[in-house]
Amino acid sequence: MKHSKKERKRLIFISCLIVVCAGILFYICTSNLKTIISNKKKIEELNMTYEELVNEEKSLKSEVVKLKDPDYLARYAKEKYLYSSDKEIIIRGK
Repeated sequence: MKHSKKERKRLIFISCLIVVCAGILFYICTSNLKTIISNKKKIEELNMTYEELVNEEKSLKSEVVKLKDPDYLARYAKEKYLYSSDKEIIIRGK
């Protein structure tokens, strides 16, 4: 089936337009896919950081509870800061 020159030009133009539109859509999709993958990695990193912070918070809350105990606080000060009460001698070990 033969097409006139006008019809061929129109078909070529429509074909080129379809190819350009498909290329643009492909570019947009790949760009969005890269963004999605990057965001998933960031989410994983942030979840790991969150878990670490939650564990640290639990540890610090536990330490606060312990430091409210006068006996623990005295022992902690003696060990950590070499604090001594009267008539006590501090001997540093390795």
